[in-house]
Amino acid sequence: MPTYDRESGEFASAEGAARGGYVLQEASSGRPRVILIGTGSELQLAVKARAALEADGIPARVVSMPSVEWFNEQDESYRDSVLPPDIKARVSVEAGIALGWREIVGDSGRSVSLEHYGASADYQILFEQFGITSEAVVAAAHDSITAATR
Repeated sequence: MPTYDRESGEFASAEGAARGGYVLQEASSGRPRVILIGTGSELQLAVKARAALEADGIPARVVSMPSVEWFNEQDESYRDSVLPPDIKARVSVEAGIALGWREIVGDSGRSVSLEHYGASADYQILFEQFGITSEAVVAAAHDSITAATR
């Protein structure tokens, strides 16, 4: 998995991990149209998808969410600063089942996930085989933006 240069200012400090979730990368405009949420190895897909969305003029925030449980224990103002309630376009990226992400992504949100068990291989092969790719995250982001503006 890639490591991110926290000194450059492009990526936030990992200190927010202790709160369960934090803004890893802010939208270029400061105000995202979509929020991409990743956990462990999936985070790299959200970062890559953000770059593609930003190149298309769609400001996107990347949230690292290593622990939904810890994040939910934070006060409402912190949770709202990471996931502003008025930004309905959201995509979760999970190399497991999407169960539980619905409460975070909401009705307009989408989940890029693996809904079955039993496959075994290098994660890169599995991600590609089962559609857990940055391209799938970009497509889900476009779909979520459309759903959020209805």
